[in-house]
Amino acid sequence: MDVLSFRTPGLGDQTYLLIHDGRGVLVDPQRDIGRFLDAAAERDVELRFVLETHLHNDYVSGAGQAAERTGAELVLPAAAAPAYPHTPAFHLEDLDGGGGLTVRPVHTPGHTPEHTSYLVLIDGAPVALFSGGSLLVASAGRPDLLGPKRARSLARLQHLSLRRLAALPPGTALYPTHGQGSFCTATGAGRLTSTIGTELTDNPLLAIDDPEEFADALLADPMPVPAFYRHMGPANTLGVPPMPPTGVPELSEPAGRVVDLRPRHVQADGMLPGSYGIEMDDDFGSWTGWLLPRGEPITLVAEPGQEIAEAVTQLARIGVDTVQGVVRDLGENATQTYRLVDLDAFVRLLRRPDAQFLDVRMPSEWEQARLPGAVERFLPDLFTRGVPAALDQERPVLVACASGRRAAIAAAYLAGEGYRPVALTGAGVADALEKIK
Repeated sequence: MDVLSFRTPGLGDQTYLLIHDGRGVLVDPQRDIGRFLDAAAERDVELRFVLETHLHNDYVSGAGQAAERTGAELVLPAAAAPAYPHTPAFHLEDLDGGGGLTVRPVHTPGHTPEHTSYLVLIDGAPVALFSGGSLLVASAGRPDLLGPKRARSLARLQHLSLRRLAALPPGTALYPTHGQGSFCTATGAGRLTSTIGTELTDNPLLAIDDPEEFADALLADPMPVPAFYRHMGPANTLGVPPMPPTGVPELSEPAGRVVDLRPRHVQADGMLPGSYGIEMDDDFGSWTGWLLPRGEPITLVAEPGQEIAEAVTQLARIGVDTVQGVVRDLGENATQTYRLVDLDAFVRLLRRPDAQFLDVRMPSEWEQARLPGAVERFLPDLFTRGVPAALDQERPVLVACASGRRAAIAAAYLAGEGYRPVALTGAGVADALEKIK
């Protein structure tokens, strides 16, 4: 048996391809299925099953398309009841893959009500568990994505589900879908894979016997929920069309919302007024999907020769298929600017008596480290609630986060609103605190 892992860093997720004796099982595939099917074809694998652990909240699925293209059996939790043909997975009702390969569904509600993990047996012996958003490495899938009213009930179910999985043989390999960097984890998962035995020793949630205490731990400090999440469940319930083409036309004039994905130092020197400045990175799609209104046409701004296929792919993974094209030359229209400064320059500006500082980190990050006198507004709230009234347009606004990523996005927004932003790049609030001690 071999297990291939396909990491999607910007979403903090993993897709898996299990291979045994020429037969394959694909687990929780994202929409860009080419990378999974190519890997199977290269190894001459007959894809037997495509498994979904739950109706995903963080991306649109490629499971239906993968099954259709390969003839594999599409399997979803029985309680998911999606609006397309599939095999329902019932608790402990084995699926025979042939050649000694068996897939055993294990109902593990908590992350979602229908959530199902899959235990793989080879010749009757359990070897691998695909736990989706249930038992994670040193953590568990968060139970509050379907709203606060259901969160505690789902947290109690998650307590039972984790104990159900912890009773499996200690040597069983653990392959969760959600991992480090995912907003679907409750407490910040660490490593990507593990074993049941390791989790019994190292996972702090498995040491909590009382369901209410467990729920308290899971719900104590919830992370924000990205705005695009609310669209993922319905899309995965109704079915997702194939990936759009990743090549888009070159435009001379932008249409709709404009997203500038050039490096931040290029953006700072000149952007189209009112455009979104979201530098291309692993999380480009997540931030774009979170900050832009859903369903509107999008024009990308890129440098000459800059590759944009990855940007289109990241957006398609969360169901954003409205990219109209790319503009590569803004000419004299690039009139919106902001400043980028390093840590030393930022601290010098902070020490000025007229300094005003905006911290755009998450609330949980504020609790860990705070700069005195900071105006605090989490980056997405800046876009939905507007610029805090405490900030003065007539004075520079110093902006920081943890690394410079979110600060640059916020600076572009502030510039479009008529402010004079100065963003800390290459460092964050914790670094500034160390400097001013």
